[in-house]
Amino acid sequence: MPSPVAAVPAAPSHIAQAYFEARLTFEADCWDTHESLLSGAEDFVLLDVRSPQLYAEGHVPGAINLPHGKITTRRMAEWPAGTLFVTYCAGPHCNGANKAAVRLVRLGLPVKEMIGGVTGWLDEGFKLATGIDPSSVKTVDA
Repeated sequence: MPSPVAAVPAAPSHIAQAYFEARLTFEADCWDTHESLLSGAEDFVLLDVRSPQLYAEGHVPGAINLPHGKITTRRMAEWPAGTLFVTYCAGPHCNGANKAAVRLVRLGLPVKEMIGGVTGWLDEGFKLATGIDPSSVKTVDA
């Protein structure tokens, strides 16, 4: 009798490859996001889609606070066409980043979700910035 893990066979390699490669088109992890921000990458905009209060209490340094409900055509016109957006929220227990991604794709904008959100960021040992300024350098362990 196979274990519950092996009871359903793994997908054939060609199907698994397509699946896992496709996931990378939808997701960015905290480590890659951190490394990109440290290197000064300017090829994406990081959006913290939580409330302004939660953002002020602690956010990924460099992230812009834009709650998912405020993502509109008019607001997103502030960025050049084709700008890649990376959304995040509190963590795996929160679907705000997903809601923001839906709003962005409905506007025809490219988007990825930073998996793990704030929880994942802290789990990686990275610091949070505080206050309302995205470029804040004051950090806090949450």
